Amino acid sequence: MTHTPMPNPRGPESAGVSPVLAVVFATIGFFALAIFGLGGVSVLTDTDIIATPGLGQWPGIGGMAAAVLAFALMLWSVVRRPGPSFFSALVIAVATALVHLAAVWIAVASVASSALLATAVAGDLVRGGASAVLLLAAAIGAWAGIALRRTRARHPRWPWERDDDAE
Repeated sequence: MTHTPMPNPRGPESAGVSPVLAVVFATIGFFALAIFGLGGVSVLTDTDIIATPGLGQWPGIGGMAAAVLAFALMLWSVVRRPGPSFFSALVIAVATALVHLAAVWIAVASVASSALLATAVAGDLVRGGASAVLLLAAAIGAWAGIALRRTRARHPRWPWERDDDAE
């Protein structure tokens, strides 16, 4: 008769948080950082992020919605694989900022019926710092999501719960 060790009652070694949870937390963090950062840019420059009169709120809402969706989808494609690379955070950040610019451009072009005005608004986002804020927020959010997935943390244990062989 062979002796088999008792299985760990807490299950196998931790594989980090689930991919879904990592994406949810990171996406919420990205959105919060982006809103905070865009608000800070608006206060510091004493102008609206999209300061062109007559456009309304929809270009900003559409751009942010597209950026959040792009961020979440790209992060999901990274964290669902085992051992995601932190380099992916840079790719996600750049792509998220570009998707935001493209979505705002499309929204402005459709609202104002002017490709020239849409290009000017997109240029103002880059020159005014809004795109840099989104790039930085996406980089931080993506890094955090990847870190959540890669962590190997375990539950804390009391001294009497430790293996006797380790002493």
